[in-house]
Amino acid sequence: MRHLSTDDLRALLADHEPPCLSLYQATHRRHPENQQDPIRFRNLLKQLEESLQQKYPIAEARALLEPYRALARDDSFWNHTLDGLAVFGSCDTFHVFKLPRTVPAELAVVAGSFHAKPLMRILQSADRYQVLALDRHKAKLYEGNRDALDEVELAGGVLGTIEEALGDELTEPHQTVASYGAAGGRGVPSMHHGHGGKKDEVGIDADRFFRAIDRAVLEHHSRPSGLPLMLAALPEHHDLFHKVSQNPFLMVNGIGLDPGPLSAERLREEAWRTVEPHYRQRLAKLVDDFEEARSKRLGSADLSDVAQAAVAGRVGTLLVEAGRQVPGRVDPANGQIDFGVLAHPEIDDLLDDLAELTLKMGGDVVVVPPERMPSRTGLAATYRF
Repeated sequence: MRHLSTDDLRALLADHEPPCLSLYQATHRRHPENQQDPIRFRNLLKQLEESLQQKYPIAEARALLEPYRALARDDSFWNHTLDGLAVFGSCDTFHVFKLPRTVPAELAVVAGSFHAKPLMRILQSADRYQVLALDRHKAKLYEGNRDALDEVELAGGVLGTIEEALGDELTEPHQTVASYGAAGGRGVPSMHHGHGGKKDEVGIDADRFFRAIDRAVLEHHSRPSGLPLMLAALPEHHDLFHKVSQNPFLMVNGIGLDPGPLSAERLREEAWRTVEPHYRQRLAKLVDDFEEARSKRLGSADLSDVAQAAVAGRVGTLLVEAGRQVPGRVDPANGQIDFGVLAHPEIDDLLDDLAELTLKMGGDVVVVPPERMPSRTGLAATYRF
């Protein structure tokens, strides 16, 4: 299990050998509500099994479902869930994602491709950020939004304590002793002089530890997610970490408190207070960039224009209004739009379809609140050319 990144979403949207199994459900963080979660998961698993049996041999269906059944038996997993769950499986992949926001509806689908659209609204929301809680001896990484903040396992082989991160490179305190006079001589005490003070060694180790954490966070978390990173640490640790950090996603402002004694809720409150101005500035820049592009005929909020540009790979950034749905479908060959009603089995949400096309073509998608949208159509696209 790992946190979802944009790279993960693009990988799910790529071609996979069918059948592709997609399962979504709401989960609960605490007892006793979370006791119902594995029961609901098993019910959805039965739906996947029934769907597979209609078309695929029993042996193939059993092999595809075995990772799901193993997950259903994992009590430790179900005791540490978040607000939602997404599980994807095929003959060549199996991924489990704990989601920091609930899913709109339970879903168990067997199809020729993964059903990834519900993830886009969560993953592409503009209010997401990461927090690095740091002192000289340990580091923890969190990912959150305005409503929740959850710990993320540090990737890249770097563990969260200085002993784990540096291993054999950790400097051992040492002292060089010089004796003056006859050691042990009658009436003449030995005099000891130390070289290479412990304070210097502690500083060297902290520098190495901070650099190792910085490299791991940048390579395995900041770059894949593109999220702003804020530091939660004492002021003196802010100074050292900012000196050694090579992370362009690191925010200038952070949380100038020792994160150790802070509760998870207090850390979330401090984090959102810090990141909210950055969030608003980012939205304002996205809107300004769109307005400037539209004035140069390099942007549009017209659904038909954006659909044709998305198919051609011209959309660089697509803003999508949170909570908005436009019933319809887009022809991936020519970008033609057919409007309809969501009750029709072949009609989906047009905004999600265009977001999916944009991501497949290497563009960026950002979900923004209604009050920040620069258009009334539910989307706004900035073109590459």
